[in-house]
Amino acid sequence: MKKMILTTAVLGLLAFTSCKNDAKQTTDGGNSTSVNVEDELATAKTTFGVRGNCGMCKSTIEKAAKSVDGVASANWDVKKKQITIAFYGDKTNEEAFHKAIAESGYDTEKSSGSEEAYKELPACCKYDHEMAMSVEE
Repeated sequence: MKKMILTTAVLGLLAFTSCKNDAKQTTDGGNSTSVNVEDELATAKTTFGVRGNCGMCKSTIEKAAKSVDGVASANWDVKKKQITIAFYGDKTNEEAFHKAIAESGYDTEKSSGSEEAYKELPACCKYDHEMAMSVEE
């Protein structure tokens, strides 16, 4: 009997926590996009320019932003050279994102990337330090 109650409790807890992080689908003009539930719960959102070149840059930049406590999501647009971050304003602020991304080797609108980290980036990620950011398409 105790095993059954424990199993039911564990399954219920798993179901509850997995629902919290589920992505839901929305449609905008025929394009289906994934929206993270955490994005909707975040209290603030910011968008700013970040220099970079490729998919590997995207991964590193987003990982750096997500390493900041309080970030719900981070999405860097390769073409626009721009990141959008949803976050909990009571846990962090925009300055922390600029610092984390710069420490990973990438220039932002407010911070220069760490030269040491930049030297360690793969060849395809060695961006032009004069590259435009927040490019309109």
